[in-house]
Amino acid sequence: MSNFTDEELLQIIKTGESDTVEFKASLSGSAPERIWEAICAFANDLPDHRKPGLILVGVKDDITLGTTPITDELLRQLADMKTDGNIVPPPSLTVDKRRLQGKEVAVVKVEPSDSPPVRCRGAIHIRTGPRRDTATAQDERILNEKRRYLERPFDLYPVLSSQISDLNLALFSYEYLPKAFSAEILDANDRSLNEQLAATKMIAAADDPTATVLGILTLGKNPQDFLPGAYVQFLRVDGNELTDDIVDSLAVRGAISDQIRRLDDKLIAHNRIAVDIISGPIEKRTALYPIEAVQQITRNAIMHRTYEGTNAPVHVYWYNDRIEVLSPGGVFGSITAENFGKPGFVDYRNPNLAEAMRTFELVQRFGVGIRIARRLLAEAGHPEPKFEINSTHASAIIHAK
Repeated sequence: MSNFTDEELLQIIKTGESDTVEFKASLSGSAPERIWEAICAFANDLPDHRKPGLILVGVKDDITLGTTPITDELLRQLADMKTDGNIVPPPSLTVDKRRLQGKEVAVVKVEPSDSPPVRCRGAIHIRTGPRRDTATAQDERILNEKRRYLERPFDLYPVLSSQISDLNLALFSYEYLPKAFSAEILDANDRSLNEQLAATKMIAAADDPTATVLGILTLGKNPQDFLPGAYVQFLRVDGNELTDDIVDSLAVRGAISDQIRRLDDKLIAHNRIAVDIISGPIEKRTALYPIEAVQQITRNAIMHRTYEGTNAPVHVYWYNDRIEVLSPGGVFGSITAENFGKPGFVDYRNPNLAEAMRTFELVQRFGVGIRIARRLLAEAGHPEPKFEINSTHASAIIHAK
């Protein structure tokens, strides 16, 4: 963390905890939960400092340096807090180990979010001086207003021709909200429907009920009326070339959750099960592909594709010898042609859509889908999947055994 010298860090420690600094002696007990909350609060940056927050692990509340070993495992635990799914949208943070006065300290630097409010397990945490707090309704309104003036990802752009009547409000009230927030938070909620939609980024603001791209994709009654390419084209080809006979095809439309469920049904229907009753005393059933691996890759394509400036869908081509998944949208953020699909490289073209997909329980943890797919395919005896990306498209190829 080269932008803080040892002397600067020691001065920060000497000054004590503040609305941008948190100390933790170790990661024992409830410390991980408190660190999640601190990361969330620093990402929200309610005081609008527009500078990073620091969490120093290995520093006691009395500002003395502790004796906790800063191991690789401890650093990994801290780094995993970015993508373990407890904080959404995923924050921007870095983790480093420093030696100060002969003692080891882990330094977590959290950047202010471009897309507040950020939530930790459904709650919006803020910083009030040196203490953590939960946002009031007024705090949340400030964070929502702040978001309107920050650079926004495309999934938060307003869809100018849309309105609330284009959204499935029953899906929002009875499925999305109960999954996004705890029962206690919902019971204490006194916000209007417009305020709830604005707080979850489904509309531009409580006083501007224009649906966002996120709202159209996750709650839209007919999302393709506004985003024509926001669908999945499935083809089952009886052969190994696209020019061979097509035995099944489906344009999978609707909101994201409906698309994924309908695509899953189609994938399962074509994933034939072979039954072996000869090689052993117990009947053995084997699928063509480990279906969860295919689901991880198709959901990854839907999450990370570009929805901006294209009418192209995600393509899923099921051939006799392989499955190909092709999605519009090339390199983005920290993802390059060299590191695409490799462990440890994660970025989000649509961070708020990723948050919504996790809320709908369509993904469990951020940044591990491809790793899970690789493992499941290897365990089932399949070759290593092949991932490629260029300036306009990303593709994944899953080979049959």
